[in-house]
Amino acid sequence: MLMRKIRSAVNTVMSGDEAAQDLGVSGPRLAWRRRLRHLYDRTANVLIGVGGVSVIIAVLLIFIYLFYEVMPLFTRAEVEQRHEYHLDGRSPGETLHLGIDEQSEVGMRWSADGVFHFLDLADGGTVSRLAVALPEGAVVTGFALDSESSGRFALGLSNGQVVVGEYGYETSFAVGSNERIITPVLDYPFGEAPYTLAEGVPQTAVGIRTNEQNLILAGLAGGGGGDVGSGGEERYESGGVALLRVGRRTNLFSAFDSGNAPAFRVTTARLAVRTGGVERIFIDHDRRWLFLLSEAGRLRMYDLQAGLRGEWDAFIGEVFVTAAGARGDRAAEPTDIAFLLGGVSLLVADGEGRIAQWFMVNSDGRPRLERIREFSTAAGAVSDITVEQRRKNFITADAAGNVAVYNTTAHREAFKGRLLDEAPAALAVSPRGDSILAETVSGRIVVWGVDNPHPEVSWSALWSRVWYEGYGEPEYIWQSSSASNDFEPKYSLVPLSFGTLKAAFYAMLLAAPLAICGAVFTGYFMAPAMRRKVKPLVELMEALPTVVLGFLAGLWLAPFVERNLLGIFSLLVMLPLSMLLASLVWFQLPRRIRNQFEGWEAALLIPVVLLFGWLPFAFSAPMEAAFFGGDMRFWITNELGVSYDQRNALVVGFAMGFAVIPTIFSIAEDAVFTVPKHLTYGSLALGATPWQSLYRVVLPTASPGIFSALMIGLGRAVGETMIVLMATGNTPVMDINIFEGMRTLAANIAVEIPESEVDSTHYRILFLAALVLFMFTFVFNTVAEVVRQRLRSKYSTI
Repeated sequence: MLMRKIRSAVNTVMSGDEAAQDLGVSGPRLAWRRRLRHLYDRTANVLIGVGGVSVIIAVLLIFIYLFYEVMPLFTRAEVEQRHEYHLDGRSPGETLHLGIDEQSEVGMRWSADGVFHFLDLADGGTVSRLAVALPEGAVVTGFALDSESSGRFALGLSNGQVVVGEYGYETSFAVGSNERIITPVLDYPFGEAPYTLAEGVPQTAVGIRTNEQNLILAGLAGGGGGDVGSGGEERYESGGVALLRVGRRTNLFSAFDSGNAPAFRVTTARLAVRTGGVERIFIDHDRRWLFLLSEAGRLRMYDLQAGLRGEWDAFIGEVFVTAAGARGDRAAEPTDIAFLLGGVSLLVADGEGRIAQWFMVNSDGRPRLERIREFSTAAGAVSDITVEQRRKNFITADAAGNVAVYNTTAHREAFKGRLLDEAPAALAVSPRGDSILAETVSGRIVVWGVDNPHPEVSWSALWSRVWYEGYGEPEYIWQSSSASNDFEPKYSLVPLSFGTLKAAFYAMLLAAPLAICGAVFTGYFMAPAMRRKVKPLVELMEALPTVVLGFLAGLWLAPFVERNLLGIFSLLVMLPLSMLLASLVWFQLPRRIRNQFEGWEAALLIPVVLLFGWLPFAFSAPMEAAFFGGDMRFWITNELGVSYDQRNALVVGFAMGFAVIPTIFSIAEDAVFTVPKHLTYGSLALGATPWQSLYRVVLPTASPGIFSALMIGLGRAVGETMIVLMATGNTPVMDINIFEGMRTLAANIAVEIPESEVDSTHYRILFLAALVLFMFTFVFNTVAEVVRQRLRSKYSTI
């Protein structure tokens, strides 16, 4: 008897004196038990508090780490002077070109007499001198570079000939010391003999473009001439631009026959154009367009392939590449022009300190040269432009000694500062972009080290439309890598964010109604015995690994939906209607029968669901044959013009909705079931029906928990990885179409982080994507908590 009273006292909250008198327990012993219980309470409070604070600290540390990895993306470039000296033994004449080797150890100065002076960048000492083989009596009158990376060049000569060569560097290592040795080389990949473009016509303007097997040269053919074009324009048979194409002849045995020199096939053509005032000739990377730059910034475009075929109608159009040129302001004529990496975009600098990027786009099926973006130095006329060999960066210098570094894709000025006290004569940047070499008009050489790891990132490149090379208009694009060295990275996070929200939207569109309605019915109407079986079964669904769900969705569900598309849509219509019909039949039954199954109505619906779940698929084939030509997917694609991908948002909605339903159901059902019974009983006692009590009393009281369930389910859908990775096709497109796939932030991180270079731009942008995903979930959870607290305070007095 006493033990039972003691056990009862432990589970009560009676006062000490009253409990002692009632139980016959001494005061000191009860006080000891009370102190022990208080100790347990305080220990639990401390542990719970420490756990909560630890979770907050862990989340904060994750945010700090992500922020730490992302911040370097938005830092400016740093430039530091390394060496400065006067170049002794400098070759006479104008500097045609400067260059730097891969390791930033050897520099190159190429003078107008055709001599390459290779120097040690550390002290200016001569490494070697190499001279281009020029015909006797000929002098250099023009110069063109194929690209900085290839090192191939064309020298226009006074006798109308052109010498084509290639400079480069060979790297070897000394035996024993393993010291790196860089040896400059000069080669003639298309033969050492000059090519004649126009006999006796000095080649003051030359254009060159090559690949491994072919060479195209363009130069002045002499004479006057007007533009050639359609619409009855005047044609000139003499003068213009001489075109020369050289192809390397190869056969099966040429690779094994090292004794014979390679053979070349040479074809020539002449393009009748107005050559008066032509200062520069350019050929694009694809050898499709020919550009002639004349006075006042007039740039004329020609179809190069049509010209090589001898067609007259090769003229495309003309533009003024400087705004001042269109006004006739000769003070703002182009001061320098160069191809950006890849040979697609032209960079044009003018006398007012502006640099414009131009490239060809197709407008209504007709190509035209479009001004894409503009950079302003605001410091005077730009005297020199040089481009990087591996990124869409370019470096400029002006007469006042100001040097600036820009990136075209990000439309960003990474660095700007006055590094020289006099005008530069030439400028060069290393292949890795980590060194800049400048020669001043007085012959001084200056070398700077550059730390510019992430120039292609800006807020506009990440979140705004960007006009990329080769595109007809600005777009949101994610394409982080390519097999080409000339690739322009596309790091827009908009398609990934859009895909994340799209996947979550379609998943919640399926999961929210089913989970909430199921939770309300289970927690309020269902019989307790059945509830004890249903709720654990639904919660068991959450234990299924999402990788298994994604695997099933990608390999089984997606083909099934494609084959039974009409059945799927019929199911979404017929199943709700069948339940309404079953409910109508149910209410026609006598009350005594309905009362016997009260709370078990869901079990009676199982045969209805199975039957009407089978019927749409059983009749889908004849319905498709009757109304959609036997294939609804084909009909949607061809008749409606809506594209259909096998792995699409519809499949994701089914698969991810299945994964999210248990989370929403469990939380919402607990919220409905834990509504105090006296509220429901009081409502029923006042004459309300069960549905009125549900609508007026239960749902308002449970609304904080229901809303929390929805927001937690949404957060789960936003952060889901494996299902969207395996069931969406993982294509970063922006299309709300339910039959199109998408790529989400989480899936993109999972796919690309293993292959990204540590600390590279791509690597840090993936961390930025993780930070954006973190902010998504943080915002959703914060909104859920704020709304839940307001709903709780609003309905707590019911």
